[in-house]
Amino acid sequence: MKRIILASTLSISASAAVAGNLDEPVVEPAPAAPAPVVTAAPDTDWTGFYGGLQYGQGEADLSQGGASASEDFDAFGIHGGYNHDFGRYVVGGELMYDDISGDNGGDGDMTSLRARAGMDLGRFMPYVTAGVSHLSLASGGADISENAFTYGVGAEYLVSERFSVGLEYTKSDFSDIPAGELDTDKVQLRASYRF
Repeated sequence: MKRIILASTLSISASAAVAGNLDEPVVEPAPAAPAPVVTAAPDTDWTGFYGGLQYGQGEADLSQGGASASEDFDAFGIHGGYNHDFGRYVVGGELMYDDISGDNGGDGDMTSLRARAGMDLGRFMPYVTAGVSHLSLASGGADISENAFTYGVGAEYLVSERFSVGLEYTKSDFSDIPAGELDTDKVQLRASYRF
């Protein structure tokens, strides 16, 4: 009898041990990989002095009474200025000089002093500009020396931290010249170095 009880106890113990081994092993979850660290691109700062060259083409429209005439011209020049970046907006001033050569032989100089206000979009900055221009022109035996209000729009792109390229349209209204009214429209490509 003792043997039967002992055998039964051993049998139950063995069954429990085998049953315990049939349980699925507990698997610890793998540690989650850390999220990648994204570094923000450095902010572009347009603050500072700059200077450069420009080339453009334009049209001068002269009107007197009911008569009018127009002439195309080339403009080569230099510019220099200063911008201050306020974060989202950029404000500055610029002095620009152009040597003007008309298709019909008119030659002259145009100097402009203008304010600029733009929007900082990283490496891209669209802007508006307004100021005053002085024109000295010799054409057809007449000498013109007159000031005018000038205004326009443009855009500049930073190729590198020191070098930018741009495109600009300006219009100047010379309304009090002796020969009548003279309006100029000019489109220029610009290249600037930032100091």
